[in-house]
Amino acid sequence: MNINSNNSSNGSSADPEVTRRKFFMFITTAAAGAIGLLAGVPVIGFVLAPLVRRPPQDWRPVGSLDSFKIGETVKVDFTDPSPLPWSGITAKTAAWLRRTGDNEFVAFSMNCRHLGCPVRWVAGAKLFMCPCHGGVYYEDGSVAAGPPPEPLARYSVRVNKGQVEIETSPIPLTTFRS
Repeated sequence: MNINSNNSSNGSSADPEVTRRKFFMFITTAAAGAIGLLAGVPVIGFVLAPLVRRPPQDWRPVGSLDSFKIGETVKVDFTDPSPLPWSGITAKTAAWLRRTGDNEFVAFSMNCRHLGCPVRWVAGAKLFMCPCHGGVYYEDGSVAAGPPPEPLARYSVRVNKGQVEIETSPIPLTTFRS
């Protein structure tokens, strides 16, 4: 009994004949690959977009220069730099602003660096406190206690034509801006 003669009759790769089954298997595999490719392109774009596109930043006015007292920390509200048309009230955000000199200010993010919960300023203790997980920050934004891994993020501040302005960016949770 010759084994090689059986291989040629059961459709080995040397067989030039394309059967109906092979044709439909090829068409099905090609269609599945095309659908997978079409479904994967948006996912790849979503993953890679932050690497090539810079988040929007804009200078937002938060008040006139004379409305802030030296040494006082106050909450200032402004509009998120990338609001969506349907954002509504959620496009509003805030920061903690302290006037340190005649034209010098420091602004801290409102969000804890642990999980993004809003921190509050406790003037008597001169501390920023996160009520959710016990994060505590000193008045310079450095970590005093609790789970936050990094100091509070800072916004750039400038005085422009008598108006105090903050350079906004998306909620800073992972990078420290000095």
